[in-house]
Amino acid sequence: MLRTLADLKVKLFADGADRAKMLELARDPRIRGFTTNPSLMRKAGVTDYEGFAREILAAITDRPISLEVFADEFDEMERQARKIASWGTNVYVKIPVTNTRGESSCNLIRRLAQDGIRVNVTAILTLGQVRQVISALANGAPAVVSVFAGRIADTGRDPVPLMAAAAELVHSVPGAELLWASVRELYNIVQADRAGCDIITVTPDILAKLDLWNKDLSEYSLETVRTFYHDAQRSGFRI
Repeated sequence: MLRTLADLKVKLFADGADRAKMLELARDPRIRGFTTNPSLMRKAGVTDYEGFAREILAAITDRPISLEVFADEFDEMERQARKIASWGTNVYVKIPVTNTRGESSCNLIRRLAQDGIRVNVTAILTLGQVRQVISALANGAPAVVSVFAGRIADTGRDPVPLMAAAAELVHSVPGAELLWASVRELYNIVQADRAGCDIITVTPDILAKLDLWNKDLSEYSLETVRTFYHDAQRSGFRI
């Protein structure tokens, strides 16, 4: 276990679409960037995509913010990507690794990268996809390769060896960074750091646990016992 968060090499990004929470986290120097997606926006009640994005970009100007396209046809995906990229100098445009028919987005990724648009390629789960994506990113603009380690773990597989292998592949392309996505617990930050990831994107509920970092376990045990006791007292249980 790393002694302090300052020992981490991996950068912490906040994942979400709650405007108030994003602005609150923007005041935390530990948060080095932001990511969002259409599902998070829907959950947060966002109805005006461009209005929300422009408001956030006007408020947070000093850190990268990833905003995702939501088309399924590649020509419309490209139109949206170019428009989103024009909204701010700190924008990374999230492009899914395939469309909903499983067709590769790599030709689009290559065009955008070659035209100087910074992309964040998302929804990656295999090393084969990583290889295809880094080939498309070669000699292009700075980019992020987002591998959904948490979803890999959800299938009963250990994501760490795959992420370490992905880090070697991604770091062969100058300007490309590997992002550990779909965090499930605080320890994933340690795993991402050890695997050589550049970025880990973390939801606010996990970020709220940062104060537990390296907490004394005996103290934590006592707090847990007290919580159970006080909850039982408040509930008025009798046997």
